[in-house]
Amino acid sequence: MLPAIDAFILHLATERGLSVNYQLLVRRVLESLADWLKTKHQIETPVDVTTAHLSDHLVQRKKDGLAASSARVELIAVKIFFRWLVARGHRIGDPAEPILPPRQELPLPDTLNEQQVRQLLESVTADDPLSRRDRAILELFYAAGLRLSELTGARLESLSLEEGWIRVTGKGAKTRLAPVGSAARDAIAAYLTHARPALVKPKTQSFLFLSQRGTRLTGSRVEQIVNERAAAAGLTQKIHPHQLRHSFATHLLNHGADLRVIQEMLGHADIATTQIYTHVDQNRLSAVHKKFHPRA
Repeated sequence: MLPAIDAFILHLATERGLSVNYQLLVRRVLESLADWLKTKHQIETPVDVTTAHLSDHLVQRKKDGLAASSARVELIAVKIFFRWLVARGHRIGDPAEPILPPRQELPLPDTLNEQQVRQLLESVTADDPLSRRDRAILELFYAAGLRLSELTGARLESLSLEEGWIRVTGKGAKTRLAPVGSAARDAIAAYLTHARPALVKPKTQSFLFLSQRGTRLTGSRVEQIVNERAAAAGLTQKIHPHQLRHSFATHLLNHGADLRVIQEMLGHADIATTQIYTHVDQNRLSAVHKKFHPRA
């Protein structure tokens, strides 16, 4: 294996012109594989390596704690090595070709617990126009699970407080009806009655939430508002609007909502995207089990 690895690294350097750092990465991966093959299976030549050997090695690396993203990088190095061996006639058949890369691990969404959400929402109590606007923004984020772009793009004609919904345009220009709960309806009604008229200017359009200049709020300004209100509420971590969307979905799931219903509310095209919230719930259940079960 080692002479073949040396020749392959030389190929990467001279014929492919790849960086020294990449060459070192590939060498480390391949030499680690060679050492494992020799120790575990007494294999010392590339011609004796099978798909099963490579799959076993990948499983072992995962057991050792290798992240899926790093496993994908290592598998690419192994694949191009054996592809090169076949192209140069050093072996017949590519044992790495049938192996699929590990599925990319999705990061668990960062959420607020219900007490933190309540602390944030109920901290905005002033009755000046900007406070009423900001309370309505926070309430709508949490009530409807909106994306940032959906909230900034929301228009008056798309809102029905009487029926408790708002029509928003999400990814792929797809529209959906998002629910607006009673607390959010009250906050939005107070904003529309007592605050928005004070923000309207001669050229103001029908966007629901306005800046002090009477223009549509930008995404960056809404992010700033959420952070400022979170800090004023005594929340120590930096809060992004998307955390309120994640919290909306997670709290629905915690209280027994069906995953398909949550998918519709969030506007996810694929249920697999929504399933990330089941991992959050499983973590909570595991923690509860560990804390309270006598033999956990």
